[in-house]
Amino acid sequence: MALSVPGMPSLVREFLSEMSPIEGVAAVLVLVNVWLVARRSIWNYAFGVAGVAIYGWVFFHARLYSDALLQVFFLVLNLYGLAKWRQSRAQAGEVVVERLGVGKRFAWAGGILVAIAVWGWLMHRFTDASLPWWDAGVAMTSVAAQLLMSWRKLENWWLWIAANMLSIGLYAVKGLWITMALYVVLLGLAIWGLARWRAARVEAPRGRTQLERGS
Repeated sequence: MALSVPGMPSLVREFLSEMSPIEGVAAVLVLVNVWLVARRSIWNYAFGVAGVAIYGWVFFHARLYSDALLQVFFLVLNLYGLAKWRQSRAQAGEVVVERLGVGKRFAWAGGILVAIAVWGWLMHRFTDASLPWWDAGVAMTSVAAQLLMSWRKLENWWLWIAANMLSIGLYAVKGLWITMALYVVLLGLAIWGLARWRAARVEAPRGRTQLERGS
């Protein structure tokens, strides 16, 4: 039953009527997860695992199959990222921020475009997925961002910014209003996370920075 209060604006009533409690729980978990990632806290993975499990269910029922399958992949990547971050903290005393070289940035960009084309075609051809190409753009960009985040690469935030911008429009069209609002906040958090990780790079010891550039 939707919450209704006399004098409540119609837009707010519509927003509340579309809210799913489980979607709201997932939104809170993801917000905490990204906030902790921006702070380079290893505890982000606990919230990440719970969030992706719930969103897998939400996206499946919305027939956003790319995003539903993406949550399974994210579950695996969260466990992988936890191991990589723990390794970095054990070796350096903190989660060290690294960067990709110019050549690798172009390679990643090309790979993402190919992945979007292939995955979008598969969803369009073999499923009844809603908005398969748009959905594929969100999914493949997010996969790349999660991989780079697991490897502590600064560029993960640029990809999260792009994925969040695509997601805002997609979930608005699908009527997932809490999720749309979540991605507006996530966009802001991604910009903040990029700034924090850049600052961490500037503050890194000179010797460590030179070593990372050579890797």
